[in-house]
Formats: sequence, structure tokens, C-alpha cells
Amino acid sequence: MLDTPLPRLHATTPEPLPFAPSLLIRAFVLEREHGNLLVYAAPTVRAAAPAIGALGGVTRQYLNHWHEAGFGGDGAGAPVVIHAEDRAAAEDSLRIDETFSDRALLDDDFELIPTPGHTRGATAFLWDSGEHRLLFTGDSVYLRNGDWVAAVLEGSSDRTAYIESLVLLRELEFDALVPWAAAGEPYYTLTDPADARRRIDAIVERLRRGEDH
Repeated sequence: MLDTPLPRLHATTPEPLPFAPSLLIRAFVLEREHGNLLVYAAPTVRAAAPAIGALGGVTRQYLNHWHEAGFGGDGAGAPVVIHAEDRAAAEDSLRIDETFSDRALLDDDFELIPTPGHTRGATAFLWDSGEHRLLFTGDSVYLRNGDWVAAVLEGSSDRTAYIESLVLLRELEFDALVPWAAAGEPYYTLTDPADARRRIDAIVERLRRGEDH
């Protein structure tokens, strides 16, 4: 019930978004010495509970943004954590146990990096697995047939903040991008600093031109 695309990274089976069935969402278990974490929410988390338990369970579930709350966020049996700016919207669908507001580092390997724009509380997570530095971007940067794209939503996204957050992301050191949603293959991708900067710069240019992706 779990795929293991990279060492210590485990993915739930994909589930299409009802309003955009070409987009498949997944949640990811991060197998850590200091306690496993679950990143994102997906309906298939509940079915994966036995496999997650076999890994030792999870100590917390981190949501990138409030849209995830309506997609099976209650299957892990762990406290659910989200940025404070997205708490109220998330709690329309899901109980939130903890919030945070600022950039922070957990156990020297898992960093919370607020990236407002897609939503007010959108947050990227950067995890050093020991073999890879994985960046979890939710929908702020996702994959469409291998291309890196954004998701500016009318009425709920802030384009200026989004661009500022992308500029922040392009300066991070990471070698794997792991979004919440992906259309087609792959659903995660390996990268390098030059490639990541080039791809994020292309998104920034499109958003500055008024495009939404």
C-alpha cells in the first residue's frame, strides 16, 4: 500500500482530485530517526494505515495548505499541523491540532518554510533524508508531465506573495522536488541547483506576465 520512490520516502497510492481528475494526489511518509512524519493529506492514507504502522507510525502530519484538509486528513492517527494563516479554512473540514507561523527547523533535518501565495499559509517543507534534500511544495510548485508549474487561483491566491515565495524557493539547496499533486509522470523529480533555479525562474516569468501556471 506504499510506494518507496527514494530511500526512506514512502508514498501512498495516487488519488485523482475530483475537480481536476488529471491531477493525482499523494501523501508521503518520511522515515526518520527522530520520529516519522506524514506530509500532505490524501484519501488513501487510511488504506495505508497498516503499512504506515509497520514503519512505526507517524508522530505528526504536516499540511502544506488548507485545500488538503478536505481530502482524507484524518487517517494517520497523529496530530495535524498547518500554518496559522490556514487554520480557520482547514478547520471547516478537519480538526487542526497544532499551528506554526515562522520558519523553523525540527530535529536538524526537517525545515518549515512559509511560502504564502497559493494560499496565505502555504508552506514548503525541506527534509534532509541523509541521501537527498527533498523539497515538498504542495501545489505552489507541482508537476505536469514533468514540467514545473504553479497554481494561481482566482480569489484565493496572492500573485505578488507567490512570486516572492518562488524567489525564496529558488535559493534553497535541494535535489528532489516532491509536490502534493502531479499530472502524468513523474510524480516526483530529481534535480540540481542549476536545473531548479532555471525551472523556478521560468514559473516566475510566467506569473509576472499574468499567467496562472
